[in-house]
Amino acid sequence: MVTLDYAPEDPDWVANAWRTLAQPERAFVSRYALGRDYHKVVRQRLGRLAARVEREIGPFGHRVFCDSAPVMEVELARRAGLGWRGKHTLLLDARRGSTFFIGTLYTDLPLAADAPTADHCGRCRRCIDACPTGAIVAPYRLDARRCISYLTIELKGSIPEALRPAIGNRIHGCDDCQLACPWNRFARVAEVPDFAVRNRLDSASLVELFGWTRAQFDSRMAGSAILRIGYERWLRNLAVALGNALARGGAAAVVAALRARADDPSALVREHVGWALAREP
Repeated sequence: MVTLDYAPEDPDWVANAWRTLAQPERAFVSRYALGRDYHKVVRQRLGRLAARVEREIGPFGHRVFCDSAPVMEVELARRAGLGWRGKHTLLLDARRGSTFFIGTLYTDLPLAADAPTADHCGRCRRCIDACPTGAIVAPYRLDARRCISYLTIELKGSIPEALRPAIGNRIHGCDDCQLACPWNRFARVAEVPDFAVRNRLDSASLVELFGWTRAQFDSRMAGSAILRIGYERWLRNLAVALGNALARGGAAAVVAALRARADDPSALVREHVGWALAREP
């Protein structure tokens, strides 16, 4: 197994992320998705690693994974001694926090097994308390149905109304449990240029992104992990965020942007836009 760091160079990235979350009309995108699609980057590097091994020892059986198959990568990484499972269920390393991707190289080589590392969360529960939707229902237990990352990325249909207000301005993923984790003060800066921010997604407004056409979305999100959710879910997520901004006294531009899509061809988008407009005080 290998890991690849993705934290930004900005030493104040955690504080800046909290500031973005506190500005309802700005869009928040999970840090891991701001650059190039990590699935491709990690798999390509694992492929090069396998080729290097093959040059040394000859052909061997192998296959690479990075969130690309039903492989329990975090648990395998824990058993391999790369870290421990935090109370938010992510992998934690005392030397680098949790801001890294995990890649897996399955092989038939007879390799020695590493020992797991100890848990160092102690009595801390900052990740649990920080979760906006209460998805971390107990230490080391996550209800994915309430997780904002699931709701904005994996869920294909309508986002449950009861959970929409808690989503705030998070339009793709959620970092709150990682931002709250004290171990991420040791987060390592990404050494791979692919993870640099693209399309100003760390500073864009909700109105700006909601105005993208399907062609603009496809073009600007090419090579990004965000492309996978598709244009319809992109608009759905933005509509929820705009509704939350509207409830907090959003500017006239927010109302105008929502009304412009009130008759969107997608029933899913229309539903969420209608909900958003009804949140106007």
